[in-house]
Amino acid sequence: MASAIMLKGLGLAAAAARGGPRLQSLFAACKLHTTSSSSSTANSEDRASSGPLGKRLKDQAETVIIGGGCVGTSLAYHLAKAGQKDVVLLEKTELTAGSTWHAAGLTALYHPGINVKNLHYYSIWLFNELEKETGQNVGFHSPGSIRIASTPERVDEFRYQMQRQGWNKAPQWLLTPEEVHEMHPLLNKDKVLMGLYNPGDGHIDPYSLTQAYAIGARMYGADIYQKTMVTGLGMRGDGSWNVDTPYGTIHAQRVVNAAGFWSHELGLMTGFELPLIPVHHQYVITGPVPELKSRTQEIPVIRDLEGSYYLRQERDGILIGPYEKEDKMELQDHWIKDGVPPGFGKELFESNLDRISDNLEAAMEMVPVFRDAEISRIVCGPIMYTPDILPLMGPYRAQGAQNYWMAAGFGYGVIHSGGAGKYLTDWILNGEPPYDLIELDPNRYGETWCDRQYVATKARESYGYNNVVGYPKEERFAGRPTARVSGIYQTLLDKGADMGFHSGWEQPSWFAEEGDTHGYHPSFRRTNWFHPVGRECELVLSRAGVIDLTPFGKFEIKGPDSVKFLDYLCANNVPKTGKTCISHMLTPRGRVYAELTISRLGEDHFFAITGSGSEFHDLRWMEDHALKGGYDVTISNITDEVACLGIAGPRSRDVLEKLTSGDLSEEGFKFLAVHDISLGGVDVRAIRISYTGELGWELYHAREDTARLYEALMSAGQEFGLGDFGTHAMGSLRLEKGFRGWGAEMTVDNNPFEAGLDFFIKLNKPADFIGKQSLQQLQQEGLTRKLVCLTVEVEESGPDAEGNETIWHDGKVVGNTTSGAYGYQIQKSIAYAYVPLHLAEPGTVVEVELLGSRRPATVQQEPLVQTEPVRTRLARKRAADTARGKIPA
Repeated sequence: MASAIMLKGLGLAAAAARGGPRLQSLFAACKLHTTSSSSSTANSEDRASSGPLGKRLKDQAETVIIGGGCVGTSLAYHLAKAGQKDVVLLEKTELTAGSTWHAAGLTALYHPGINVKNLHYYSIWLFNELEKETGQNVGFHSPGSIRIASTPERVDEFRYQMQRQGWNKAPQWLLTPEEVHEMHPLLNKDKVLMGLYNPGDGHIDPYSLTQAYAIGARMYGADIYQKTMVTGLGMRGDGSWNVDTPYGTIHAQRVVNAAGFWSHELGLMTGFELPLIPVHHQYVITGPVPELKSRTQEIPVIRDLEGSYYLRQERDGILIGPYEKEDKMELQDHWIKDGVPPGFGKELFESNLDRISDNLEAAMEMVPVFRDAEISRIVCGPIMYTPDILPLMGPYRAQGAQNYWMAAGFGYGVIHSGGAGKYLTDWILNGEPPYDLIELDPNRYGETWCDRQYVATKARESYGYNNVVGYPKEERFAGRPTARVSGIYQTLLDKGADMGFHSGWEQPSWFAEEGDTHGYHPSFRRTNWFHPVGRECELVLSRAGVIDLTPFGKFEIKGPDSVKFLDYLCANNVPKTGKTCISHMLTPRGRVYAELTISRLGEDHFFAITGSGSEFHDLRWMEDHALKGGYDVTISNITDEVACLGIAGPRSRDVLEKLTSGDLSEEGFKFLAVHDISLGGVDVRAIRISYTGELGWELYHAREDTARLYEALMSAGQEFGLGDFGTHAMGSLRLEKGFRGWGAEMTVDNNPFEAGLDFFIKLNKPADFIGKQSLQQLQQEGLTRKLVCLTVEVEESGPDAEGNETIWHDGKVVGNTTSGAYGYQIQKSIAYAYVPLHLAEPGTVVEVELLGSRRPATVQQEPLVQTEPVRTRLARKRAADTARGKIPA
C-alpha cells in the first residue's frame, strides 16, 4: 500500500476516530483488489499461469477432484502416489484461487479435539518432506507456537488439554511465564500465567505448498486441468458420474467436492443444500519492527486466547489475525443466495479495522512493540465455515447419491490439507476410514433441521468462539432449538431440564429442583449438576424414572433379503421374531463401525436403533452395502417420525401395568422382547431394554403422541414416586453396569475383542459377515491391549475422568481412558481405559492424569454392579436352590 499508519500508542478505535478519512481511504484501497506485495503470504503474483487448457481433456477417470486449493491438490497427490490410476483435478481458474492464496498459512499440532490432531500431525510431518520429494520449496517455518493463559480458567484448560495429550503423538508441554518470556522476549510477561507449547508449529506459504502438492500429483500420474470450470454433474444409473466442462465430459467413478467457497454452488448442481457459508477473516501485516530485525532467530507463533488473535513474525514485521466476537464478525451470506461473483478468485473484500479494534488493542498490551509498528497491509478474504467450524470430509449421502465425496468447509485448510488428503485416500482405496473422525462426517447435519438460518447463526457463533475456554460437556446455544424438539420439550424445561444438544435434538442432561443452582455452569471440576445427577440415579435405582430418548436414530428394514442382508452386515445373529439383539457393524479390518439395537417385528421386517450422533453415519453404511451387495431391501429413516420415552427402575413395571392390559410379567415380557402394546390409549412399540441396566422399557411411538404418553406415565407413576432423569445420570448408571458406549469404548480405532464385546460376535455363524476374516486372523494373533474398568481416587471436588485422559504406569504412558463419571451407587469415580494386557488384571494400579495430577486408579472386575436381568436370574437360581435344599433357607 502506498500509505501506512503509525499506531504510536493510540488505541485503534481512537486512531480510527482521529484518523477519519485517512483510515477510510486505507479501507477503500483494500476493496476487491489483488495485492502486489512481495510478501509470501497472500501473494497473488501469477507465478505459474496455466494459459488455455493446452491438452486434451480425459474422458474417463477413477476420481475427479473439483477444486485446486491446498486440500484438493493434496488429495490428488495422495491418491496418485498411492497408485490410483486416472486421477483428475479440475480447477475453474488457477491453483490456489479462492481461500488458499490469501491464507495466513499457520500450522499447528494443537487441536482441542482428539481425533483431528492426527490430521495436524501428519500434515506437519509431510510439510517437512515435500520439498525433498517434489523439489518445490514450500516456505515452511517452524519456530514453534505458544498458547497464552492469562486467567486461572485458562490454566485449568491447559492442564485439561495436557491430560489428553500424553497418549497422542504430537509433542506438547507447559511453560512457566519465565520460560514463555525467554522464548518470546517481546511479550508482556505480566500478562502471562502459563504457556502451552508445541515445537514444530509455525507457518507455511500456501501458494508454494499447493504447487508442491500439484507437482507431486503430476509426478505420480494425476492430470490437473486449470481454467476448466465444471458446468454440470450427473449421476449415472450405476452410481458413477458425468462431469461436464466446456471442453467435454469426463466419466468418473467418483467425484470429490473440494471447491472451497464454490462448494455450496457445486452442491446445488446436484440438488444438495450443503451446510456451508463464507465468512470474512482479516489479518494485519506491519512493516519492519526493529526488535525483530535485530533478532537472528524467528519468534514462536503466539495465540493470545483472551485477546482472541494469533501473532507471528512475517519477515521483519508482525502478522496479526484476530477472531472478532460474533456480533462484530461478518458473513458473506448473500453469496449463498446470489452465488459467488463469476470473476471472484484472487480478490479480497473491503477491510474493516473497527471490527477487530478490540483484538488489536489486546495485542498492543501483550506485545508492546506492536504499538509503534506501521500497518503496511490489511488482508480480508473469504473462508468457508460449517456450523461447528469442522470440515465436511468423507462420503456424502443425500437423495440417493453414490460415490460423491466431500472435502470442503475447511476453516483451517492449510494445516488440515496434508492429513485430509491422506485420510480420504486411505478411505477411498480401502473402503473404510483409517481412524475415527466421526466429528467430520459430512452427513452430520440433517436436512430436516439444519436450514440456512441455522448455518448462518452457528457459523457466526463458532467464529466468535474460536478462542473461548473449551470445557468438558460443552454446550453452545445459538440457533437452538431447531425443528427437532420432542412433544414434551417445553414441559421438561418447565420442570427444570438443562438441555443438551444431540444432532439437532434437545435432550435433558439433568434436572434442577428447588434449591439447586439452575443453568449451564461449565467447569473442569464437579459443578452444579453433580448432586442433582446423584438424586436422579437414586430415583432410578429405588423407584422409577422417565427419560426422553427421542434423539435415537431409528430405521425400518424390510424386504425379502432383509435377513440375509443383516446377517452379512452385522456380527451377531439375526434375532427371532419378537426378539431384540445388540449387534455391531464392523469394517473389513474388523473394527467397530457402529452399534445397532435390532428388533425383529416380522419375518422380513426389522426395527433398528442407533445413537443420535450416528444416524446418517450408520444409514449411509447400510445403504451403501445394500446397494453393493444387490440386496432386495428397503431401508427407511423414521427418526423424525418416531419418538421414544424410556422408563427404568424397580417400579417401572408397576407404572406400565396401570396403563395396559398386556402381560408385563417376567414371563410375559422377557428381557430383550419387543411387543406392540397400548399404553394409556397410545400405540407403543415397547422393547424391554434400558441403558441404565435396571428394569426398564424403551417406548417407541408416533412423535405427535409424546405429550399424551408422558402425561399418562406421570399420572400412573405418581403413587410409585416416578420422576425425570437425564443423560448424565444414564451415563453414570451405564458405567457401573459395564455397558460400552459407541464413540467412546467402540470406534473404528478398536476391534470388538479388545473392547470386551466377544458375546456379541458370532464367528461360528455361517454368514461371512463384514470383518469376519479379519477377526479370525486377530484371534490367531492375539490381543495386545484390553478395555478395563478403573476406580479412580479423586478429590471431593473432582475432577472425574470423562474420556481421552492419559494412563500412566511406572512413569510411562501406557494407554488412554475412553469415558468416565462418578458412580453414585458405588460412591467412587469410574473410568474405562485401554491398557496393555499385562496391566489388565484386576487389582493392578495405574495412574489417570487429571488436571496436572496423576491419580491412582485400580483395575476392577467387571461389572461393578450387576444388571437387573442378571440379578433377577441369580435371585431365581438361589430361590430354586433353596427350594431343592441345595443351600440353607
